[in-house]
Amino acid sequence: MKVNVLDITNTISQTELDAGRLPDVFEISVSDGKKVALPAAFESEIRLDLVKLAIASSRANRRQKYGSRAHVGKRAPMAGMKHSVEWWGKGRGVSRIMRRTGQSRAAQNPHTKGGRRAHGPKVEKNWGRKLNLKERRLARNSALTATTSVTTVSARGHRFSEEISTLPIILGNYSEVRDGKTEEFSIESFNHGSATRKVLAIFNEIGLGDDLNRARNGRNIRAGKATMRGRVHKTPKSILLVVKEKSGLAQAARNLPGVDVVAARDLCAEDLAPGGAIGRLTVFTKDAVEALN
Repeated sequence: MKVNVLDITNTISQTELDAGRLPDVFEISVSDGKKVALPAAFESEIRLDLVKLAIASSRANRRQKYGSRAHVGKRAPMAGMKHSVEWWGKGRGVSRIMRRTGQSRAAQNPHTKGGRRAHGPKVEKNWGRKLNLKERRLARNSALTATTSVTTVSARGHRFSEEISTLPIILGNYSEVRDGKTEEFSIESFNHGSATRKVLAIFNEIGLGDDLNRARNGRNIRAGKATMRGRVHKTPKSILLVVKEKSGLAQAARNLPGVDVVAARDLCAEDLAPGGAIGRLTVFTKDAVEALN
């Protein structure tokens, strides 16, 4: 299967006033370049079972280990072990349970009030889940195939222009026109002068602005105690940008809400189908497609 490559031309203009210069204005024009042949992975069979299996494995492998610890020296003791206790010994006609010092009230044991947790979590436990290499690759290829279906991508909730009739979107050459001078270079070697604004203008011109607005407007504060643990905001997933190397373009696009950037060599099923829902709106660079081959 062959897909057109989009060549980007950015005409930059700037207005100068007595008080100083205004910000640059970008005029993006998109033209069809040469067609490129997609790798055979884009024509694989869609296996939802393998996609969900691969995502479950990825989540389990990065799960952080946790567990309780006993009272050691001056370190904070675990819950239920914060009392000074003693055993009365045998011959008193009472159960052999640790009692608070100077009291008859039991403590520490799991079946007592305020006692420790019985069989609590241990750091030694391995939460990882193994997955065969061939299954992992089939899951990634299945998710890649789903990105080529306009119906599947739209059903996932992504919004894009009606003019987009074929997927995926592949970015080719990039050129800038400033003061009548044209400079052409690879789009992955993006310069850092207002780079994020340039990427936003490019995405708007090729018809992906509605999806970026959906992610920006859908960003809200997460409910529950997670707001105290570094996960305050929750942002919907938007565009996935696949590049060959994480250089200028990747650093510029990752600032947009909901946009994820991944290198072609690190591409996996979880990037292409977050949460197990296939059909993520994906944009490739020409170099990334060649790297997938």
